[in-house]
Amino acid sequence: MADSDTPQTHPLLLPDAIHQAVKPGTALLRLETTRSREGVLDGAWWPRSRNVESELPALVSVLTEHLGPITRVGLDATAWLGIPTRLVIDDQVVHLDSDPVGDDTVLITRGDNDHFALLVVPPDTTADAAREAMARAVRADNITQAAQILVATPPEAADGGSAKPAARS
Repeated sequence: MADSDTPQTHPLLLPDAIHQAVKPGTALLRLETTRSREGVLDGAWWPRSRNVESELPALVSVLTEHLGPITRVGLDATAWLGIPTRLVIDDQVVHLDSDPVGDDTVLITRGDNDHFALLVVPPDTTADAAREAMARAVRADNITQAAQILVATPPEAADGGSAKPAARS
């Protein structure tokens, strides 16, 4: 039987329990323990707001448990409310960089040069759209950039209509 004759079944992107647990403030990670990280993204984060000082400490604390000390976080200054140059999180100084990475991505640095890229799901995204975007982002074989994942799973307002993007100044 040729490969083309074999029916293609697509496994669930994440276990059902994960889908139920995904809510704002959640970080889903796909952390590779090898030197070869083939996917474009290493995880996904769905913050509750765009307030760095209230959202980032929880993310950094959780990442530190899995990765070790986080030294830097790169965020797009146009997407977040007032990015300070550093935060002290769990008695560790974490430097914040205002990078033009896009409002859909956060860059995490462990040590001097080990970087992890996380998809940032907009806070106003519905639970279903967030679950779908996060599941796509954490796939080991994902080669889709964060912006394209979010375009494919646009946020919807709670009333069922399309959410309007926040005005940028």
